[in-house]
Amino acid sequence: MKKIAILQSNYIPWKGYFDMIAAVDEFILYDDVQYTRRDWRNRNQIKTPQGIQWLTVPVQVKGRYEQKIKDTLLDGSDWAMAHWRSLSQNYRRAPHFDEIAAWLEPLYLAESYTHVSQLNQRFIESVCGYLGITTTITHSWDYTLLDGRTERLADLCVQAGGTEYISGPSAKNYVEESLFVKRGIKLTWFDYAGYPEYPQLWGEFVHGVTILDLLFNCAKEAPRYMRYVRS
Repeated sequence: MKKIAILQSNYIPWKGYFDMIAAVDEFILYDDVQYTRRDWRNRNQIKTPQGIQWLTVPVQVKGRYEQKIKDTLLDGSDWAMAHWRSLSQNYRRAPHFDEIAAWLEPLYLAESYTHVSQLNQRFIESVCGYLGITTTITHSWDYTLLDGRTERLADLCVQAGGTEYISGPSAKNYVEESLFVKRGIKLTWFDYAGYPEYPQLWGEFVHGVTILDLLFNCAKEAPRYMRYVRS
C-alpha cells in the first residue's frame, strides 16, 4: 500500500497542509499548473495585535500569459527582511520564539531564492524536518504528465506506484472518482475538520493562519494539535 497526495506548493502553509504531507508516503508538489494570483502560492496569514495580516512574496506575473507556478520568478529580495521583521515583531512574545527563530531566521536572511516553487519547497521541507515528517517529497515534473485534469492526477499516482490517492475536499467539484477506480486506486477525501485550539496570541482563536503561528506558540508540542504528525 502506498498513499499519494498531489498539491501545489504554498508559502509557509497552515497546519492542515503539513498534516496531509504526514498522512501519505509520497507528496508530489504539483507546480506544473498555472500560477494563480491572490492565492496561497506566494502569501499566507499571521496573527497580530491588530488582527490578521498577510505576508506576501512579490512575484513576476506577465499579464494574461499562462504562467506555470514552477516558472514564476520572485520580484526582488527586500520581502525577506520585511517578512522576518513582521514575524519577529508579532511573535517575539510567544513562548518558543527563540527556538523556532534559530532555524527559521536563516531561511529568510541567509539564503536566497529565485523562484516561488524553490522558496516554498525550502520552507516546507524545513518545517517537515522540525516536525519529524519523513514523507518523500517529489515534483510533478519528475513524471510524465497527461492531458486532462483528473486523468493527470490518476496517472501520476500510477507512475508513483500509489494505491491510494488522498485529495483535499475542495477537489470534489471536479475530480472524477471513476478514473481512479479504473486504475485500481482508492480515492480518499482528506478531512480538515475537528482541529483543537492551542494557546495562541492576540485575541480570538484562528485556525487558518500559517503553521509558524503554531510552532512559535507550541514548538515540539505542535503535534498534539495536529492529526497525523506524531511527536
